[in-house]
Amino acid sequence: MITPNDFYNGLIIRYKNEIWEVIEFGRVKIAQRRAFVRTKLKNLLTGRVIEENFASDENIEDISVERRKCQYLYNDGDVYHFMDLESYDQFGLSKEILGDKIYYLTENLELDVIYIEGRPFTVQVPTFVVLKVVETEPDFKGDTATGGGKPAKLETGLIVDVPFFINVGNLVRIDTRDNSYVERVG
Repeated sequence: MITPNDFYNGLIIRYKNEIWEVIEFGRVKIAQRRAFVRTKLKNLLTGRVIEENFASDENIEDISVERRKCQYLYNDGDVYHFMDLESYDQFGLSKEILGDKIYYLTENLELDVIYIEGRPFTVQVPTFVVLKVVETEPDFKGDTATGGGKPAKLETGLIVDVPFFINVGNLVRIDTRDNSYVERVG
C-alpha cells in the first residue's frame, strides 16, 4: 500500500477494482483544510481518462509491474501477436486492449510490454516511430509559402498533418504522445 504522496507519472495502481496509470498529479493545499492530491488517471484496459482527488493519507494499492522487451510480429484481424525477446514466448493482445497504440505497430518493432501479476497486459510504444506515407495529395509549386500542411495516411492507417513537401513513399517520424509529425526520415 502507498499513499498519494508517493505518486509519480507512470505509476500503476488498483483503484475501484480496476487498473489505472497515473498520468498527471499535483499536491494541493488549501488554507485551513487538509492537503489532497489531484490526479489524472488512465484506465489501462479501456483507455478512459478520469480526474480524481485523493486525501494525502489515503491508502492506495500499488501493483507489481514488470516491463519486458518484446517484438511485434503480426496481426490477424482483432488480435495482435508479440514475442518476448528473452523467453521467445508468443502471445496475443486484442485490438480493444491496445486501443490507439495499434497505429504505431509495424512488423519487428521492439517495444515494452507491461506485465501485471505475471501476464501481459498492455504495450508501451516508443515515443517516436518511423512510418511510411501511403496516401497524400501531391504538392504544388508555391505551397510552402503559407507554411501550412496537408493530411497524410500512413501505413498503419494513422492520419496526420504533414508539410506540403511530403509525398507518397516518404518515411516520416511521428511523436506518439500527440500524433504529430516531427521530421522526414531519409
